[in-house]
Amino acid sequence: MKFTDSPVIELKVRDKTLAIEQDNGSMHVGTSVWPCSLVLVKFLERWLLSNSSSSSSSSSSTTPKPYTHLLNFSGKKAIELGCGCGPAGMGLFLLGLENIILTDITPVMPALKRNLKRNKPVLGKNLKISQLYWNNLDQIKTLNPPFDFVIAADVVYIEESVGHLVSAMESLVSDTGFVLLGYQIRSPEAHKLFWELCENVFVIEKVPHDDLHPEYAYEEADVYVMKKKMAN
Repeated sequence: MKFTDSPVIELKVRDKTLAIEQDNGSMHVGTSVWPCSLVLVKFLERWLLSNSSSSSSSSSSTTPKPYTHLLNFSGKKAIELGCGCGPAGMGLFLLGLENIILTDITPVMPALKRNLKRNKPVLGKNLKISQLYWNNLDQIKTLNPPFDFVIAADVVYIEESVGHLVSAMESLVSDTGFVLLGYQIRSPEAHKLFWELCENVFVIEKVPHDDLHPEYAYEEADVYVMKKKMAN
């Protein structure tokens, strides 16, 4: 997927516009804005606005509303893994997921902090951030899991980190919570291992492409919803 090399990527969420500064020339992938984060935010926005609109119509009591189980953000607790510059976490905050922690590794923190400062007038507050290495159990414990939502977008690209990622997801999400994943194949080896491990832990639902936001339904990008498998 080709994506813009512009130094600033704009993402409109409801009636507000985030301006995300990226640095494609840095040594860290987390300082670029990756498409799956935008795809994930706009998918949720599409159905949040659609369901809100249908609630005001007379047929709302008899018409099923898609994805309502994902859209009740009130009072919910969330964490984003590998948030990079922060577009997904900031976008979901604007959609009502207000109790969210954005996490990434140390080298990415300056880019994240820069973007949170840049967008504070839009966000209206400082969002919570935390350094997190997926294999650091002490850091995971400090975050005080479990979470109702674990958010991740474009985080599967190094085979060696996949096991740690899946373990972190499992440790952080509650038994009744959801992992919301924006996904694109970056490495065939990482892709194969990731889904093998996920199938052992999670019930996996792939969102149909027709359900993505029509302006953000990139051919290579997908959205998945995962829940923990419960023991019989």
